[in-house]
Amino acid sequence: MAILRLGSKSEAFHREGNSWICTSGLPSDVNINIGEMSFQLHKFPLLSRSRLLRKLIEECPNGDGASFSLRLDDLPGGAIAFELISKFCYDVKIELNAQNVVSVRCAAEYLHMTDEYGKGNLISQTESFLNELLGNWADSIRALEACEEVMAHAEDLHIVSRCIDSLATKACADPCLFGWPLAGRKSNQSPETTSLWNGISTMTKTKPTSDNWWYEDVTFLSLPLYRRLILAIESRGMRPESIAASVVYYARRYLPLMNRQSSFDDANPGPNILNPSESGQRALLEEIVGLIPNKKGVTSTKFLIRLLRTAMVLHASPSCREILEKRVGSQLDHASLVDLLIPNMGHSETLYDIDCVQRILDHFFLEEQAAAVATPDNIVEEGQLTNESNSMAPMTTVARLIDGFLAEVAPDVNFKLPKFEALASSIPDYARQLDDGLYHAIDMYLKAHPWITDPEREQLCRLMNCQKLSLEASTHAAQNERLPLRVIVQVLFFEQLRLRKSISGWFFVSDNLENSANPSGNVGLKKDGSHHATDGEDDVTHRVSELEKDCSGMKEELRKLVKYKRSWKNFTRRLGFSKSQSCCSKRSKPSNLRAIPPSTVNR
Repeated sequence: MAILRLGSKSEAFHREGNSWICTSGLPSDVNINIGEMSFQLHKFPLLSRSRLLRKLIEECPNGDGASFSLRLDDLPGGAIAFELISKFCYDVKIELNAQNVVSVRCAAEYLHMTDEYGKGNLISQTESFLNELLGNWADSIRALEACEEVMAHAEDLHIVSRCIDSLATKACADPCLFGWPLAGRKSNQSPETTSLWNGISTMTKTKPTSDNWWYEDVTFLSLPLYRRLILAIESRGMRPESIAASVVYYARRYLPLMNRQSSFDDANPGPNILNPSESGQRALLEEIVGLIPNKKGVTSTKFLIRLLRTAMVLHASPSCREILEKRVGSQLDHASLVDLLIPNMGHSETLYDIDCVQRILDHFFLEEQAAAVATPDNIVEEGQLTNESNSMAPMTTVARLIDGFLAEVAPDVNFKLPKFEALASSIPDYARQLDDGLYHAIDMYLKAHPWITDPEREQLCRLMNCQKLSLEASTHAAQNERLPLRVIVQVLFFEQLRLRKSISGWFFVSDNLENSANPSGNVGLKKDGSHHATDGEDDVTHRVSELEKDCSGMKEELRKLVKYKRSWKNFTRRLGFSKSQSCCSKRSKPSNLRAIPPSTVNR
């Protein structure tokens, strides 16, 4: 830390309680009161240095008589600054540094201590020392922090703007080029970095400094000063990634809720984390949201969602939460399932905030539509197919993410069916390569909500495409008792079509192999002209027979299921329940399956 030493005389002041007394041997003739402190001084050393004090002493009615008193309660810096000023007037030794020079400079300006009242007066001395301090990063930080106590006067003297400009210039430059000392870092040199040559200690080359060397230092600034510094750094062309990282560092220090480990578990903040009031944290969060650069991807999605959670807990303004939801939606493809499990802070009964996820998803599709409109369709360039596949990657990722989210929140008994359908149907059909994730979510919902009616089950199952189920999902669906009969029949039907396509493909491959291996057309003929079966044909025949057995088994299971429903229907009719009769009449359409002849089913 730079130090300015002024004065040549030894200490001539001593303190008694709330009074500073000059021990020059002469009785004091002026008493200056600042707050609770009083200074018993002599008027002639003060007259020679300050125009304001001269004016006040001359206007005092007892100026020519005995001791009198003056009050300087509006003096910048208060009693601490006036103590240094009074010692300067008596030419007593004082030390000025980055922490007290700002208040002394403002107090000297208030007292009009210009060079007209003595060469090398306090204004010129402190001004030249300030210019020296602004060349050092650490001293500039300390001087800017000291401006908090005398903000109005420091603004009038442009001390705040000069400190911010100095810090912004240094933050955008490479500190290794100028050898600026960094605050909060150890300056003691380790033995590994020191070498001896003929008994002379030489320093080896310092390690390169990363781009985040200034993040920690600026977190000691108050929010208004930090905001002005970030805007000044941004105007000088610093990368948005570095600015966003600094804002994240600042937010984690002053927002304790940002350091929570999970959605519901309370994590104890560190010992250095401050705990301001809820209103203070709310104002801080809204300012931080405004400082985050608007460029997409410069801030991680995880941090944005945590910031959104904190905004909900602190009841931030709706505009603040809307901005965060839009920011999260613009890069939703980089989120994880755990991030989307946002606790519900509203009046809804669900455990997680389903409406918030729906709004985030809507913002994502708005961004995708805007990007698609901005891309002209009539321009064909090289690699267009690659670009199209890359453009579909975010949509596919979000589809998997939402399906996983639906499966996670489906066991919530308060999760209403319309909200499930709205969230699931928001994903277009082309975004899902397979509907396995959606089927899993539907199955979990049906398992947790067994009381929903059959029409509601039918409506829910219409969300998935049975043709886009994998073999494992189709096998599970064919044996799932929670699914409607129509869905099971569709699954079996499309599975049979898939098997027939596979069989056709095997025959086509075997024919091509036969034609390519025997171009003359007399393959498989014995010497007497008869055709004999090859090993490949035997294999295909064996597989076809196995598939036919599987299909026959599936048909038999379907007949048993229809026969079981028919017997149950007859049983209820015998008992004479009218409601059962009406229900059976409504379900007469599925029972018509037993009237379909086997030839139709085979087709």
